[in-house]
Amino acid sequence: MEGVPKDAKKVFGGVLFDVYQWDQEMYDGSMAVFERLNRPNTVETVLVTPENKIIIERQRQPDREDWFLSSVGGRIDEGEDPLVAAKREVLEESGYESDDWELLHVWRPTSKILWDDYVYVARGAQKVQEQELDGGEQIELMEVSFDELLDLIDSRELSGFSQIFREMCIRAKYDKPSYEDLKKTILG
Repeated sequence: MEGVPKDAKKVFGGVLFDVYQWDQEMYDGSMAVFERLNRPNTVETVLVTPENKIIIERQRQPDREDWFLSSVGGRIDEGEDPLVAAKREVLEESGYESDDWELLHVWRPTSKILWDDYVYVARGAQKVQEQELDGGEQIELMEVSFDELLDLIDSRELSGFSQIFREMCIRAKYDKPSYEDLKKTILG
């Protein structure tokens, strides 16, 4: 497994997280136990309608009391291609489909957890069915303009996007060339 030495031992297997430990030699020659978590990779999608509205979610999860704003996305199933997962999550959570997908970036939120987050943009998204939410999801869809997206991210009301994408949006809000570049990337 990438990021975990071959001699690491799985000391806990959970529903979402597995914990691996190994003995690591320190710079002074002493030994210490190191640990790393593994979890399923995830996808996020900047979902854009033909009218250039961006669909975001107002959602609630069973482990959180308050509603929050986020991107459309979720976990990648074991062995599933990230783009296939993104399309599946978009269809399930929003009922939309798109034929115009682009990978914006992949990032690892922290070095202590083996977890990659794939961020896509899907342009020209059309509603093709009703949402198919699982029992642990309450999701309402909202349409916002590109400028409203930047404002929501800058205000921290919309924190459910990757840190890299949030930084791109904040830079775009305050820097005209960055604004034009990101707007073209998102809206096409």
